[in-house]
Amino acid sequence: MGSLGAPEIILIVVALVLLFGAKKIPELMRSIGTGIKELKKATTDEDVDIADKKE
Repeated sequence: MGSLGAPEIILIVVALVLLFGAKKIPELMRSIGTGIKELKKATTDEDVDIADKKE
């Protein structure tokens, strides 16, 4: 699997706009960002819990 090039990214953006509409894209991206932030926080918390149990 290679990396995404410009044509692939443009195709993905066009598909997102067609599926969700231009007004929903910022809300969708914000939701994805919040989910990623919560996932990182949860994994960091688990790492701390595991380290505490080892001591």
